[in-house]
This record gives sequence, structure tokens and C-alpha cells, in this order.
Amino acid sequence: MATPSNGNLLSVRDLRVYFETEDGNVRAVDGISFEVKRGETLGIVGESGSGKSVANLSLMRLVPEPPGRIVSGSINFGGLDVLTLSRTEIRALRGKRIAMIFQDPMTSLNPFMRVSRQLMEVTQLHLGHTKQQARAHAIKMLERVGIPDAAERVDSYPHEFSGGMRQRVMIAMALSCQPELLIADEPTTALDVTIQAQILELIKQLKSETGASVILITHDLGVVAGMTDRVIVMYAGKVFEQATKQELFERPANPYTLGLLRSVPDPTRDEETLYQIPGQPPDLARLPPGCPFAPRCERVQEICRNEFPPFVELTAEHHSLCHFANEVYAETSTTG
Repeated sequence: MATPSNGNLLSVRDLRVYFETEDGNVRAVDGISFEVKRGETLGIVGESGSGKSVANLSLMRLVPEPPGRIVSGSINFGGLDVLTLSRTEIRALRGKRIAMIFQDPMTSLNPFMRVSRQLMEVTQLHLGHTKQQARAHAIKMLERVGIPDAAERVDSYPHEFSGGMRQRVMIAMALSCQPELLIADEPTTALDVTIQAQILELIKQLKSETGASVILITHDLGVVAGMTDRVIVMYAGKVFEQATKQELFERPANPYTLGLLRSVPDPTRDEETLYQIPGQPPDLARLPPGCPFAPRCERVQEICRNEFPPFVELTAEHHSLCHFANEVYAETSTTG
């Protein structure tokens, strides 16, 4: 297997994913580029509709066609050009080398199939397990993710598990073949805070044991702070800022990132109401000519409304899509 010499497991370049609708082309992902290093956790954050999930579905070629289509770009995973693989080759990649934990396990698990069968299919297909080997492995994986009485519960149906336990089943399935890359798409959505903490700790522990790289998609900056090494901030299908976790939280360089950070409840701040970014995300079929965030930005200038912003390099690992990235970076450096 060819391995990129720069230590990146995944390299995405200028990826564009559009959806054809009655209102025109919706540019859900519009020219994004990023890397994932071996063994690291990359956080992708942004409001709903920013393109986080579509970008990562593209990595496994799971964007529904039609109405969606990958218009251009490249996805290099472990030396493979994902966008040129045949259907057979991409099916061999999914589940074995790249696995995904989806947002809602109740809709991702087949409600008419026992959990045992769903877990067994993965290893029978990718690892060549016999029925007996696959069953034993399924029980082992359920035990590993903390499901009690796994040998008895393995033949249950998804609806017989709680939300947190269904999420654990999804994690067990995703990790059954020890993938090199695990994509976790809002893995704690609709779970109470105690279960959220358990699920995140489980992902962190299993990542440590297997050495897998992780892409964590979330809108929760608290999760990002506790789980990731580097962070990408997405808005309107574009990467608005990317930096190491520490740099992003200590010296953000984009007004949108600042708005997201201000929206997080902080018990040390004496504020009567929680800050929220004004306005709504843009219509991706009718984006404004300049910066997509300009109609909502508190420091907007005429240039922002008329000219698309540059992707400014602040340090080797910190970039921001903003006409005033250097000024914002200088301000947060002073106040931080």
C-alpha cells in the first residue's frame, strides 16, 4: 500500500460537491482542502448546513447521486485516489479501512435485523470470518464498547437498546475491522450529557488502543476542546479557519469563529443573555458575491460585500478566510 511521504493518512484538495435542486445548484461543499495525519483527531465544526457532513460522506463516496455529485477535487487516502476507485474497490474500502459513526443510530441500524447479524456481516465481508468467528467477534466488540451481558444482548433488535447503547453498537460496528480512519458524525446527538461523556471517552480510548485517525464532526466547541488536535471551521461549504486546537481557542482569526466561541456558555462571563450570531446562514444556491458571512458579520466593510476573501496564512498551521484576518488575529492576541 502506498503511503504519503508527508505523514498524512488523508489529503483532500479543492473538493466540490453540488446538489441539483429546483432552485439551482446548491454548493454544499465548495472548494475545501484539508489533511488528516496518522493518529490525530481532526475536529470539523460549524452551524447546521455548513457542509460538514456532506464533506465527510464524500470521503466514502456516500453522497446520493442524484441529486448530489462530486464536481471536482481529489481525495487521497493512504495512496489511493478515492474518486477514481471502482464500485467494488470503494466497497472494500468502506468499513474496513474507513468507517463512520452516523448521527442517528436508530436510522442507521436496520430495525428488522438483529444486532448480531449486522455486526457479523461486516467481518464476514471484510475479514473473511466464518459465521462462528463473526459471531464471537461481534460479542467481543460489544463487550469492548461496554455493553453488559453482550453474549445475551447480541441477538437483540436495535429498538431493544437505549439511545446510548445503540450508539455503542454503531461504534462496535465501525471499529470491527480496526479501520485506519474513523469518521464520527455528531456521535453524541440527542444523548444526555452523562452518556455523551461516556461515548466520547470511549472513542478516545479506542483510538488510543488502535492508533486510528479520527475526524470528529460536531457543532459543540466543548467537545472539540476535549477531543481534537486540530480544528477546521466550516461555513457556507467553505473552510473559514483551520488551526491547531490551542491556537484556535487562544487566537481565533476569523469573525465567524469568534461568533461561535462567544456563543458557548461561559459561567465566568457576567452576561444576562447568551450571545448568538445575528441572522441566518446563507442560501447555498444564491450566495452573495463577496464573503458569504458578510451579511452577519459585525465588522463587515464594503470590500467584504463585493470581493471574495483570501485564505490568509497566519502561521504554517493557522489559516483564515477573511479580508481582515491579520487584524482579527492581532486583536485576539492582545485580548487573549
